[in-house]
Amino acid sequence: MAESVPPSGNATRADRASSPQKGTIRTNVPARLDRLPWSRWHWRIVIGLGTVWILDGLEVTIVGNMASRLAESGSGIDISAAQVTTTAAALYVAGACSGALFFGWLTDRLGRKKLFMVTLGVYLAATAVTALAWTPWFFFLCRFFTGFGIGGEYAAINSAIDELIPARVRGRVDLIINGSFWIGAAIGAFASIALLNTALFATDVGWRLSFALGVVLGLVILLVRRHVPESPRWLFTHGRAEEAERLVDDVERTVAEETGEKLPPATEEITIRPRGALGFITIARTVTSTYPRRTVLGLALFVGQAFLYNSVTFGYAVILTTFFNVPDGNTGYYFAVIAVGNFLGPLLLGHLFDSVGRKPMIAGTYIGSGVLLFLTAYLFQQGTLDATTMTVCWTAVLFLASAGASAAYLTVSEIFPLETRALCIAFFYAVGTAIGGITGPLLFNGLVSSGKTADTTLAFSIGAALMVVAGLVEAAIGVKAERRSLESLAAPLSQVQAAAAGPS
Repeated sequence: MAESVPPSGNATRADRASSPQKGTIRTNVPARLDRLPWSRWHWRIVIGLGTVWILDGLEVTIVGNMASRLAESGSGIDISAAQVTTTAAALYVAGACSGALFFGWLTDRLGRKKLFMVTLGVYLAATAVTALAWTPWFFFLCRFFTGFGIGGEYAAINSAIDELIPARVRGRVDLIINGSFWIGAAIGAFASIALLNTALFATDVGWRLSFALGVVLGLVILLVRRHVPESPRWLFTHGRAEEAERLVDDVERTVAEETGEKLPPATEEITIRPRGALGFITIARTVTSTYPRRTVLGLALFVGQAFLYNSVTFGYAVILTTFFNVPDGNTGYYFAVIAVGNFLGPLLLGHLFDSVGRKPMIAGTYIGSGVLLFLTAYLFQQGTLDATTMTVCWTAVLFLASAGASAAYLTVSEIFPLETRALCIAFFYAVGTAIGGITGPLLFNGLVSSGKTADTTLAFSIGAALMVVAGLVEAAIGVKAERRSLESLAAPLSQVQAAAAGPS
């Protein structure tokens, strides 16, 4: 084995993957990936992995908008609207939490690529079978396993994206990808208008076709995703250095051909000692003992956004029909407007998370959305809003909140060690969503369904308070992660001759 490695991006593969000490590997793979110019290859990664959030948005929106139709006589299933917006919604979120933890654990052990294929397959199977549901219990079961697949996607996809996208643009790309949830929400809102129109489709047919639409989109994504590679960072930490080097060599050739640019040398190297799969105790100790402040930060961000978004997503149609007498078939128009505002937030503000910085932007979007929601609650309590102005208020609130919520996923995916990344994403998603995503819809819908203005105002105020608190936590202990490599933010647990980065 070579005793030293030339600090050049032009070193041979054998040199770059050499072991200066027995059982160790020295590599510059992270630096080589981070210095790549943006290319069509990166777009293929974004399309292959990021578009799954469109499916999630489609799923949640269609179910929220079809609640009243499913409760009608002749729908083919004896279920109430309350069961759809509370029980089914809670089971979907519970499935997502369970799937995130289970598949997140497997993703760190077996690799990103294997799991983002498996999780999409689980989603497709569960969604297809949902279209055949004939009893409430079977519908609930299908919703649980649909969420199970989607939850696994959160862990596998976010970890793969962050490990493949250059550090200088990681923030904006991650935000836009997570924000694409709302493209699916807009599609779902418009699709529900047509599919739930009894003049076009029978009462027991339209809602079934809604789920079939998700299957079609999922199959297209599955075909594109086959060409997305494994994370080279994951490969070299699992002792597969030669494979990681070959993969990055191919990527560099592809990017150079596509851009016509000569790639600069990548001189920054790290030395790692591959280790076996990590147990839950090791991971828990790393998260809670080594990075306690970051753990508090992740939980605060996830609980706030999970409560707000799950409440609104599953409950806004009920607000429109209960307080503003909007017909069931027309709620999709209003939700489509909100969905567009949600996507524009990450799209227009995303670049600021890489330039202005993570702390000011995350804190600002969380606190700003909370303040706007308090104002919305006040106007609603005073009776000055109608369906249109309420939608305008919510669009403004969620324009900021969407960017902040997407940044929550970005935050927990970049501030913990590589070997724990997928499970950390899963942990914060599961715990935050279990607290905010399950209790949110139950509490929100319980208050809104009472038909009392004061109860709905209280629901708004709870969501606003949680967002403001999360924003203050970010301002106090947030991590300045913009334009920094993942390894400089939190050293891999397998790294030698370098101390792990402490909480920032």
